[in-house]
Amino acid sequence: MANNNDLIDRIEAQGTLFGHPKGLYLLFFTEMWERFSYYGMRGILMLYMTKLWIENGLNIPESSASLIYGFFTGFVYFTPLIGGYLADRYIGQRKAITIGGITMFAGQLILFLMNSHIGLGIGLVLLIIGNGFFKPNISTLVGQLYRDGDEKRDSAFSIFYMGINLGAFLAPLIAGSLAEDWFAVKGMKDGAETILSYGFKYGFLAAAIGMALGQILFNLLAKKYLLEIGEKPFKSETVEISEVADDLGNITSGKVGLTKEEKQRITVIFILTFFVIFFWAGFEQAGSSMTIYTDKYINRSLFGWEIPTTYFQSVNPLFIVALGPIFAWFWTSKYGKRLSTPIKMSLGMILLGFGFVIMYFATFGVEATGSGATEVITKKAALSFLVLTYFFHTIGELCLSPVGLSVVTKLAPVKLASLLMGVWMLSSFAANIIGGFIAAYVEKLGAGTIFISIAIFVIALGILMLLLSRKLSQMMHGVK
Repeated sequence: MANNNDLIDRIEAQGTLFGHPKGLYLLFFTEMWERFSYYGMRGILMLYMTKLWIENGLNIPESSASLIYGFFTGFVYFTPLIGGYLADRYIGQRKAITIGGITMFAGQLILFLMNSHIGLGIGLVLLIIGNGFFKPNISTLVGQLYRDGDEKRDSAFSIFYMGINLGAFLAPLIAGSLAEDWFAVKGMKDGAETILSYGFKYGFLAAAIGMALGQILFNLLAKKYLLEIGEKPFKSETVEISEVADDLGNITSGKVGLTKEEKQRITVIFILTFFVIFFWAGFEQAGSSMTIYTDKYINRSLFGWEIPTTYFQSVNPLFIVALGPIFAWFWTSKYGKRLSTPIKMSLGMILLGFGFVIMYFATFGVEATGSGATEVITKKAALSFLVLTYFFHTIGELCLSPVGLSVVTKLAPVKLASLLMGVWMLSSFAANIIGGFIAAYVEKLGAGTIFISIAIFVIALGILMLLLSRKLSQMMHGVK
């Protein structure tokens, strides 16, 4: 501990920027460029897979593309468990971040260079592996810049979170402009200007360049601003995977030595995790079924300009940046303090469902003849439906995601904190795969049926959580 404090003393001696170590802003920009890379690629991925070969797409059926998207985004949330373990035990956070960054750069470059199914497979696998090394370890470095109990740590993660959303906001705009405007070939079809072929590969190239910029910045400046933080693994502080598995298997058996209060709190974590799986399964439709629906059936014309489909992937992070401070203030107000975590999360579920109700009504504004390849769309739904949907989905996310992460850290016993946070993160792994299966049925059942089905299901779960909230609060034993 003394050595760690000496290291932080030396970091503080370098001076601060807005009250925080300069190393925080290095991590901010490194994460921003990584998120730029990921969300830029993700913003065009579904369109790239489903457009025709002649349009520079891969001509993959929508149902198959939805499953690929679901498994890809699912495993992006799974591999950080492995990458975090390897960094803690063997290589250290700094090397892991560099390995992850280089691997993701290679994945984006493969997507740029190989316009084929094989290129897609190799590229996505490299991105999954690279993310596993990168994602958990850069967040760990943020925490290591501060002393235990330092109140500035929460503020630091808020600043870091802004980097995530800044990258997520900018990426679809730039990658989308490259793919659907600057490098797209346009021409006349059926009396109207349309895109004849897309510049998807240049969107992937932009993502690769963003990843490279982040890594160059990190490796040039880490030694100066992070000193020795993250260079060495924490072998002595990390339990073996076999021990973790034993703990997970013995949680309910009493062999871990848990009190009745701790067991009930852990039970609450598992119950909330179950609900969260279905929230994210619905929420992640934004990158799959809602992207396809937006491309085909939403009137994207605004003052004579057709908004690229990928731009709408920036709406959620824009709303988060705008609304996040308001929610942060409200939760600490006298009214926000009256709401328990289960109530907040139940409201998140209901708001997500309400967003899908809006999308369901949007389907009534579409008029078309024929189906499949012969479908001719004569009228599209208003843009306001989509924007309102993203608005309610973002409010739902702010009610559920940050408070969920916070409550896990409060409920989990110290010896099981990392394990139970891993369980919580695995909910996103399961959710994205389920979401992929849901999106795969849009073509068969129709978008309206899928949207209203998701709405009814998540609203029902939200109401169920609301009914259980008092009991769950009792089982939390004073944790809000």
